[in-house]
Amino acid sequence: MSDGSQRMTLCVDLDGTLIRTDLSVESLLGTLKRSPWLAFLVPLWLLQGKSVLKAELARRADIDVAVLPYRATVLQLVEGARAKGRVTALVTGSNQRYAQAINEHLDMFDRVHASDESRNLTGRRKAALLVEEYGEGGFEYVANGRIDLPIWERAGRVVTVNASKSLLRALARLGKPQRNIDRVPIAAKTWLKAIRIQQWVKNALLFVPVLTAHRLLDVAAISNVTMGFVAFSLVASATYIVNDLFDLDSDRHHDSKRHRPFAAGALSVEAGLALCVALLASGTAIALMLPIGFQLSLLAYLVSTLLYSFRLKRVVSLDVIVLAGLYTLRVIAGAFAAGVALSFWLLAFSMFIFLCLALVKRVAELIELQKKEALAEQEPGNVQGRDYKTADISILQILGATSGYLAVLVVALYINSEEVTLLYRTPEILWLIAPLLLLWVTRLWVVTTRGLMDEDPILFAIKDSKTWVSALIAAVILASATVVSL
Repeated sequence: MSDGSQRMTLCVDLDGTLIRTDLSVESLLGTLKRSPWLAFLVPLWLLQGKSVLKAELARRADIDVAVLPYRATVLQLVEGARAKGRVTALVTGSNQRYAQAINEHLDMFDRVHASDESRNLTGRRKAALLVEEYGEGGFEYVANGRIDLPIWERAGRVVTVNASKSLLRALARLGKPQRNIDRVPIAAKTWLKAIRIQQWVKNALLFVPVLTAHRLLDVAAISNVTMGFVAFSLVASATYIVNDLFDLDSDRHHDSKRHRPFAAGALSVEAGLALCVALLASGTAIALMLPIGFQLSLLAYLVSTLLYSFRLKRVVSLDVIVLAGLYTLRVIAGAFAAGVALSFWLLAFSMFIFLCLALVKRVAELIELQKKEALAEQEPGNVQGRDYKTADISILQILGATSGYLAVLVVALYINSEEVTLLYRTPEILWLIAPLLLLWVTRLWVVTTRGLMDEDPILFAIKDSKTWVSALIAAVILASATVVSL
């Protein structure tokens, strides 16, 4: 770098540059999560100007700047400039409340320029300010978007961060010294991680009514349920994205969730919103080709999931009941898609077994929190984003195990019912499933109590070899009861 460039002030943009996110969008989501009714005031604030909107949102949304997804390459660039004695400035269109907090956290910038209630510091306004402060061509500007072109036109040197090819071509025409850093294309696995494609396996529950009604050879039923599976998966992925976007701050405080694409900044919030709309539209289009009962079940799932994400997951006891209901809704949707009559026994079993699994999930989170508190010698606290405490572990274990055993009791009563004789030649063989289920539920809780349970028990079961062995034995028992005559 020449002596001239060393004398230039290094001016660094914030959103999408120093951090892999946009604080204005995050503050909007944070405000709506806290007070959804404020959505009606957002257009009124915007009519008064973007600066007013940003100021109003900043007053209402607390963002922990310590856990934001900072770009290591940009931090290194600023540190290198300071080591050479250069003046550094944080220049951002975000509200000054956030900019000042970030500067206090990083302690890397000599000056901070940000938007306030009367000025939206973007585009040509930002360019005019920098020329006024540092002179024409007297600063090196680091940014990431086309909105920054007016600033680069008046900068002495150009540094782009993860810039698009079209932006690089536009900058090349300026004929100024430039370089691009942190140009990383988004990998396909990042998109798949964002939609949580591994969670689609839960939607296999839609096939359960077809299985229990012995309709596996019914091509029309299987075809409809397959379409339902795809529709449910797409809509469920959309709700996962909504949950992740509204849980950015709590996810960033979590050991594993902080690596999720949106929390980590691997995908922008804007990309998440666009993907969410696309998934919802695709899922809805498929659902419209299926029976009305399936459509209503999917709508109930969508509404319940959004209520859960916004409020219900923070209500003790109600959260696990809602989770159990969401799993059961998949079974109900599968029955409607296949045209199979809903079974009282199947619904009762579903509610109890899924309540058991929901409680496993909560206990696993609390045991993990308990470990951290013990290591850090902290006072007992709450799981991030929940209202449970480690003191609740014992009662939740009792409730969860009881729910699991009640599910086994439902199976036992079903085996002794009149309905079972219509489907199985020798229903007495089905009694072998009861001790198998007892063994599985008991082991599930032993594993959980020992702190070895993944946070999602269904995904744990999918990876657990003993669960697969149990499922295989259960399949043999069901087949035997169907074809064997004693």
